[in-house]
Amino acid sequence: MTTPRTGTRVEVVDSIGTVDANHVADLLTATEEADGYPSISERARLDVGPRSSASTSASARALLLRGDRAHGAALAGYAVLEHVLEPGRGHGRGHWTLEMAVHPARRHPAGTSEGALLGAALETVAAAGGGRITVWVRGNGAGPPAWIAARGLEPARDLLQLRAPLPVEAGPRAQDRPLQLRPFHPGRDEEAWLEVNRRAFAHHPEQGAWTLADLERREQAPWFDPGGFLIHEVDHRIAGFCWTKVHRTPVVGEIYVIAVDPDFQGRGLGRALTVAGLDHLATRGVPEAMLYVEGANVAALTLYRSLGFAEHHRETAYEAEVAPRAGAGAG
Repeated sequence: MTTPRTGTRVEVVDSIGTVDANHVADLLTATEEADGYPSISERARLDVGPRSSASTSASARALLLRGDRAHGAALAGYAVLEHVLEPGRGHGRGHWTLEMAVHPARRHPAGTSEGALLGAALETVAAAGGGRITVWVRGNGAGPPAWIAARGLEPARDLLQLRAPLPVEAGPRAQDRPLQLRPFHPGRDEEAWLEVNRRAFAHHPEQGAWTLADLERREQAPWFDPGGFLIHEVDHRIAGFCWTKVHRTPVVGEIYVIAVDPDFQGRGLGRALTVAGLDHLATRGVPEAMLYVEGANVAALTLYRSLGFAEHHRETAYEAEVAPRAGAGAG
């Protein structure tokens, strides 16, 4: 797909080679330095790579927005379009997600680069049989950007990134009873953890769908530390967990995933696990903590704000139904 007015073109591919992977890495570094947060989620970064890579997802496509010759080989933009099957929605039926990054030098108030990537994604979805698409927009805008509104997408979810200085205040921590915790054991805990994760996030469109392959990919990541993956057991069952992660550039600790099995909710474990995770990060010398929470999760927001967290930025999901192109096949 070529955009004559801007001289850019969007290339849609199933995987990217080494050269383009390096260009994507440079682009994502530039956008994160400019914005102060990643443009694309970890899941999206893992899902597209060289076809020989274990991190490649067969359901994901990469969209490369290539600039005109005046900008050399550098990418103007990059996006990941993923098709996720949904049980109970018919054969081959599912939804699509789109995440994108546009180089700071190629951003325009009208969103021409973002619009080009979105247009190519919508054409791809239509050609694959149509369906619901979710487009993630990161930032603190007061409303939908023009390139989203022009396509008729409607806001559906807000995901907030919160941050707090470490260590947390002694007052809130002193009210929590200490938990018996142990580290996650790779090669032994996967299936039990996945079952708790599925139960705890049964209504969450991303986290609740994790598979063994999703978990194992994280275990193979350079940042993975089983000592920071805290497990709380009751009667030899995983009752809850707090999985932490340390980002190195800049140094910030993350409550990566935290949950309590539904059978053990109502016991104050959520707060105790959160405090345990924050204390663990503080002992590692991490100066600041971050986490993500659904904007509609009032109980979680109340808890996190009581521990000193404040909103850093928000990520909004916009959705629309894409009609299939005549003669299109299923995705």
